[in-house]
Amino acid sequence: MSNDTRKARNRFLVITLVRVAGTAGALFGLLLFARAHVVVDKVLGIAIVLAGLYMIAVVPRALAHKWRSPPEP
Repeated sequence: MSNDTRKARNRFLVITLVRVAGTAGALFGLLLFARAHVVVDKVLGIAIVLAGLYMIAVVPRALAHKWRSPPEP
């Protein structure tokens, strides 16, 4: 396996793991929101859900943009 192939595979895995972690975080926040009886816990749950959704939507694109290979001349 060439070095470029290994680097591309590792970057793909990192992007996938970021998406999985964001999904898990959003589900945790949803669970916290659903089971909370105090307003502070509900607000915290909503904040965690929003952070997880941000992590799912923005972070993988930012990593892909950062790791994009330069165009060939």
